[in-house]
Amino acid sequence: MRHTQHADYALRVLMFLRVAPRRRGSIADIATAHRVSRYQLDKVVQRMAAAGLVQTSRGRGGGVQLVRDPSTISVGDVIRAMEDDFAVVECLGAARFCQIAGVCGARSVFARAIDSYFDVLDRATIEDIAANDDGLRGVLDFRGRPGGT
Repeated sequence: MRHTQHADYALRVLMFLRVAPRRRGSIADIATAHRVSRYQLDKVVQRMAAAGLVQTSRGRGGGVQLVRDPSTISVGDVIRAMEDDFAVVECLGAARFCQIAGVCGARSVFARAIDSYFDVLDRATIEDIAANDDGLRGVLDFRGRPGGT
């Protein structure tokens, strides 16, 4: 299963905020740290805010802030908030049209596989995947930022 760039960026935003001073940062800083498009990141952050994963504020001192403890945000929560379609085969999709539907066992196999996949993602939290504070701060170059190490 492959996720969209939006899901990837959402996880990156949350990992950045997990190790950032006061668990906040600007979209520009996050985009620079991850070397991604600020425009794309802005769209991702808007969707994350709508899902209640982050809070945003405008103006001087504004930006993006983590609003929940990272140990309460599962990777599965993030993926579900950022993705629209988990139909890895056509018969799991909205249309569910397939010539051999009803006589093929693939639908139940793929449905169980997706359930197992999310079982793993639901057990992993942002705290788990961003636990290497010093390592993340180093590669995200917090040294030159206000409040950085």
